Formats: sequence, structure tokens, C-alpha cells
Amino acid sequence: MQVSVKWLHDYIDFTETAEELADKLTMAGIPVENVIRADEGLEKVISGRIEKIEVHPDSDHMVITSMNVGGDELIQVVTGAQNVREGQIVPVAMIGAKLPNGQKISKGKLRGVQSNGMLCSAGELKLDTEALPEEQTAGIYILPEGIPLGLPVTEVLGLDDVVLEFELTANRGDCFSVFGLLREIAVLTGNEPRWPEIKVSEDDGAKAEDMLTLSIEAEELCSRFSARVLKNVRVAPSPEWMQQRLEGAGIRAINNVVDVTNFVMVELGQPMHAYDYDQIAGHSLTARRASEGEKLHTLDDSERLAKGNELVIADAEKPAGLAGIMGGLESEVTDGTTTIVLEAACFNGPSIRRTARACGLHSEASGRFERGTDITGTIRALDRAAQLLQDMGACTVVQGVVDVYPVPKEPVYVEFTAEQINTRLGTAIPAAEITAILEKLCFRVSQQTGGIFRAEVPHWRNDVTLMEDLSEEIARIYGFEKIAASTPRGNVTQGGQKPLQVFADRVKLALTHMGMCEEVSFSFTNPDIFDKMELPESSILRRAIPIMNPLTDEFPLVRTTLLGSILENAVRNLSRKNEDIKLYDVAPVFYPKALPLTELPREVVKVAGFMTGRRNPVGWSNDSAQLDFYDAKGIVEDLLEMLEIGRCQVEAGEYTAMHPGKTALFRKGKEIIAAVGELHPKVAGNFGITKKAYIFEMDLLTLLKYTAAKSSCAALPRYPGICRDLAMLVDENVSAAEIERTISQNGGKFFSCVTLFDVYQGKQIAAGKKSMAFSIQFQSNDRTLTDAEADESFQNILEAVKKEFDAELRG
Repeated sequence: MQVSVKWLHDYIDFTETAEELADKLTMAGIPVENVIRADEGLEKVISGRIEKIEVHPDSDHMVITSMNVGGDELIQVVTGAQNVREGQIVPVAMIGAKLPNGQKISKGKLRGVQSNGMLCSAGELKLDTEALPEEQTAGIYILPEGIPLGLPVTEVLGLDDVVLEFELTANRGDCFSVFGLLREIAVLTGNEPRWPEIKVSEDDGAKAEDMLTLSIEAEELCSRFSARVLKNVRVAPSPEWMQQRLEGAGIRAINNVVDVTNFVMVELGQPMHAYDYDQIAGHSLTARRASEGEKLHTLDDSERLAKGNELVIADAEKPAGLAGIMGGLESEVTDGTTTIVLEAACFNGPSIRRTARACGLHSEASGRFERGTDITGTIRALDRAAQLLQDMGACTVVQGVVDVYPVPKEPVYVEFTAEQINTRLGTAIPAAEITAILEKLCFRVSQQTGGIFRAEVPHWRNDVTLMEDLSEEIARIYGFEKIAASTPRGNVTQGGQKPLQVFADRVKLALTHMGMCEEVSFSFTNPDIFDKMELPESSILRRAIPIMNPLTDEFPLVRTTLLGSILENAVRNLSRKNEDIKLYDVAPVFYPKALPLTELPREVVKVAGFMTGRRNPVGWSNDSAQLDFYDAKGIVEDLLEMLEIGRCQVEAGEYTAMHPGKTALFRKGKEIIAAVGELHPKVAGNFGITKKAYIFEMDLLTLLKYTAAKSSCAALPRYPGICRDLAMLVDENVSAAEIERTISQNGGKFFSCVTLFDVYQGKQIAAGKKSMAFSIQFQSNDRTLTDAEADESFQNILEAVKKEFDAELRG
């Protein structure tokens, strides 16, 4: 947002310089980012008339001009421009001038002829060449006839102005207008604004309601829709004063109709749009959602396909514009337009912001709608625009306004006490001064019983709803510099992490020590991920929470699985030729109790990993062996050991996105604490992963549940143990975990541990059978075991495995 000081002076008097005014506004919470002087570098550039032109004696393209700059004597200036003629008035940079482009003008000779200045082009004056006629963009800039000689060119061109460039916060949408700034300046300077009288003469006999129909289908996105009809329109350039005001606001002049809508937008803060009445099909306009796939042909001559959530203004046949962002090309006002519809509306800010971002379109209008406009100001804006055009003699005004206003805005009241305000600010401002400040800001304050005050909020202040908002208003006008600084007081408490956070750091450290790399991912996902992971339609993982205002259309859901995130990152790395990957992530997923949400979802922290590529880094001493299932399984086993989670049962099983024949589940009782396996070939293909990869997933809270509360240690055995080997034939579907569990349960008090050291299927083994060999260790902490004691325990194990698995012992 930027505005010229001249525009402000049109409506209010103040003696402060631009810099002083900028400082006052900034200290009052209306930050001015820059003070831009349009006349910078033009201090010694004046108007001069070419009295005589002579040929340069030593150049075929230069000429010698005799310039009358309002003094007693003519000055001689040499130029190479080909468009100069005697009698023309042109800008002359005098000796000592430093032009905006940095060029310094000094006395000198050009091809042996003295030159005492320089004639200036539009570019050298830093004028907007795109807005100039083609003949003024090349060569010397020609000033209008009759301009007094010796006049500073800044006055001639309207460059004797200062522009204030604001960096306003999003909540102060009311200050995105000249009127909004005038209210602030009036409070800060104590001067009264000269508000323009907005009055329109409806001098055409037709009635607007007979010519135009308005309607709102999407009331949640458009809360008010208003329009006026103007006839006998004459499209022409707007007056010079209006062009200068718009230029000061950073807006290029186009024609009187468009310029008036832009002028009113900057002046009142209400964006508007003008339609060619004869190009509106059915002479009706409707604020509705676009249909998916509907074509949107905007003023920038771009054609877009609607996604179905955009708000559009449509006629009886097609969209006539993207609401609040850009109008449609077909209904554009042209030189042949004779009847126009002026439209002003109030649109939902978040909807406009999403559409503008999705379309890559940001305009002055959309920026104001995003921050919120005054819903009560649409009619006033229409009247102001009609008045300006009428004053130019550019139209007649049809009687009446078409206005659709389904739910009129109710007044907003905020109650407060002086004690509440002072307690929050740390001040002792009298109640009378508090109410005086609020009344200066156009709040209507009335006193209730018990020292309570009631403030009616101005209709343009959408940001004030609470007592805290009022306290901020009082603080910024009272003066932050008057509020004494004080040290915050409160009970000092020691900060710290929750047990789950400490445990998460422990898991991350362990995985990092094992050579894995931590990834950081968004907590958002895309429904396509569920399809790529081959999730069943009934899977709970598909019940993801939709985001009302997503950062991007690529991530419209809150994720329910961490594997999807880590697979996406793995693909991103593989696409960049990073072939050897060991990634892990410790992050939350979210499960809703019901959709749509009625309460906060359940947040579960997961641990996930992805591995593919070489087992060891590339090096002359390392082979090129690839990672396999047992590398991934070993990572999980080592992690559980480092977390002191023992006595896990490992068995084959099935898990999300894993190969059903190459998946291991780690259990504690009936609870799965970890799953590890090869990435399912279909899932790998869906993600475009062409090499074998391995993944694992764990629940952090479950790991914490089974980790040892305190680390324990024991002395090394003082007495030798006894080892017995057990080799047996069992059915091939019997798992090692089942046999180990039976051995542990029947090993007696001297049983220490069991280790599987051989598995064999092949020759000499019957079909459907397999040979498994275990090493069983017996140990006593207080004496040396006898063979008889070990044999007794071993015999119990033999009988148990025979009974449980119909095992056949091998010699």
C-alpha cells in the first residue's frame, strides 16, 4: 500500500514533513516502510524553450541549441537527439544537476563545442515510459506548449510529491485506504479532515432494478453484492489530477472508467469492478462457486480451468470474472462501451487468498479482500464512483442501486473498565482520557453501572472484538514511549522435556549412531499416497483429516502414516541419484475419532525407516554388497537392545506396504512393538522405486512402555556354564520364535539363553520339513553345574518340543 502526500493534503492539513508524519504513523502502529521522493535527482532540471538550432561543425548527428530558460541570456546546449525543433519546450538539466540515473551534469565540450547543460529524455527523468505515447519514449521529452520558462520540471510533470510506502499488518485492512489513513492522521495531528461530500444525481429515467438482476448462491463466500448502472458512458482518458493520484499509489492510469474504480478502491478501501452491460448475458450477475472444469477467461487474456472451489461472478451463461481478483475478458469495458455496471461486494478473505494463490494472481483488490473490507461501504463506493464519472461529464446515472445483503452486519460492542485497561498496559491512565482516545478513533463510548464502559466498534474496524483489542488501541495513541518499561514478573519454573520427548531424542541418537540419517517432513499428505501404498478402502489410515486452508493443493490432508512421508523423501533422493539411502523419521501422525472433526484427533508419534543401496560406503576396501532384509532387521534388533527391550518374539507376518513373505513382527505378548520388511513390489512400483528397499515402523509410546525404567547390570558369571546343542526336524511352517519360547518356558531355573545357529532344507530332509539347530546355555550364579543337572533340564526341553511340535531329534 502506498499513497502520495498530495492526496492526503487534499483532505487534511498538517504541517509535519513527510518524514515526521511517517514517524508518527509508525509509532502509532501504522508502519511506514519507505518515504519515496518523486523529485529526487530533478532539483536542477527546469523548463526551457529551443530558440535556435544550428548544425554542429564537427558532427553529422549532433546539433547546437540556444536555450531560453527564463534568464537574461540564452545558454548553449549540444544534443544528439533528432526530434528537437525550434520553439519546443523541453526539460533542461543545468550545470550541477545529478539525474535520477546517477549522471552528473557539468560544463564541457562535445566535439569541440561548449555545452552548458543537457536536454533530458523521459528515461533520464525516470518517467514511466510504458504509460507515455510512443513519440515521447524516444529522444528528448517534449513538454506541453505554454509552460512558463525556468519552472522546475517537477512542478510541470507533477513530480513535486512524496509517496509514503506502508507495510501494514494483516489485521488493519481499514488502513488500506486514504480514508483509513486520514482517520489516523487526524488523531495524531489533532486536525479535522475535510471529508468529500458523496452525492450522486440520478439523472437517467431508467431504473437499475429493471435493467439488472443480482443474486448470491454462495452466501458463505459473498456476504453482500451491490451494483449501479451508468448509461451514455464516454470512455476517455481521466483527468490529469486523478492520473497523478493513482501514479502516487503505484497504479497506472488506463481510462476514466477503470481509473475511477481504482481511485475509489484506494480512497475508500472498497475494490470495485466495471462490466460492459451489453456483454453480460441475461443482464444478470450471480456470485457462485465455479463448477469443476469450467473455463475462466480473465482480463490478462489467460484461460484457466476451475477446480470447483473458486468464487466467480457469473452471468446467465458463463463466469464473468474471478471474484475479488480479476474480471473477465468478455465483459471488459472498451472504447465502444456505452452502458456499464459498477459492482462492489464483500467477499470471504480466506477464499480470495486461496484462489489468488492457486491461480498465481495477486491484485490490489485481492489484497484488500484478503484483509477484510467494510461490508457497509459498498453503496457509498458505488455512489462515489458514479459521482466522479458524472463530474467528468462521462455518464448519466440510472435510478436506484441493486443491493443483495442477506444478513446485515450487527453492531459490535466491547465492555471494559479503566482498571482492566491499565492492568494490561501497566499504566494509570484516567478513565476520562481512555474514553477520549477511543472517541477520537470513532468508537462510541457509553458508561454503564459499576465503572463499566461500553464501546461500539466502528463498522470499518473488523479487527476489534475484545477488551484486549481496545487496550492496544489506547496504548498506541497514548504513546508507547509514555509507558514505563518494567521487568516481567512471575514464578520462575525450570523448563524441561516430557518423558516421551526425552525418549524420542534417545531413539534418534541410537539410529544416528547406527549410520542412519534423520529426515524432516511435513505433517501433511495427499490422498494419492494411500493409493500408492495399496491401502484397502476400509483402512483406518484412509480416514485422514482434511485441511481447511492448506499451504498447497499437494497436501490437503493431515497424515495418518509416517511411511508415506518417508517413501516420498526416499523417491526425492533417488531421483537426484542418491542411490545409497538410510533414512529415519520420528514424527507424529493423527487419527480422528470422527469425521468431520468434533474434537481433537489422537496424536501418535511413530518411528519409521527406509533403507536401500550399498551396505557399506564406496571405498577401495569395501565390497559392493547390497542391503538386505537382515540389515533392516538388525537395525531394529540393535535399537531394541539399546533401549533395553528384551525377550521379544519375532515372527513372520503382514504389515502395511511390506512384502507379505518377507516381513517380521516383533511382539511383546500380544502387542506388536515393531514391524520390518521388504517394501512391497507393488508399492515400490507405484512410487517409482526400481530397486529393493526395506522399511520399518514402530510406535514410540509402545517402545517407551516396554523400555527398562532403570538400567541394570550384573556381574560376569564366576562359574562355568554348560552348553547343549539341540538339532531337530520340524514342519517347515514352525517358526524359530515358537521353539525358542517353548525352550525358555521348559528350561528350568538354570536356563540362561538359547540361540538358533542353523536352518537347513534340502537333500536328506523330507518334503515339508526343515532342520533347525539351537545352542542352549545353562548357568548357575553360585556354583558349578553338574552334567546331571544340565541333562535334567535338557531332557525337559526335549520332551516339550517333541510334544509341542512333533519334533524328531537328529543325531
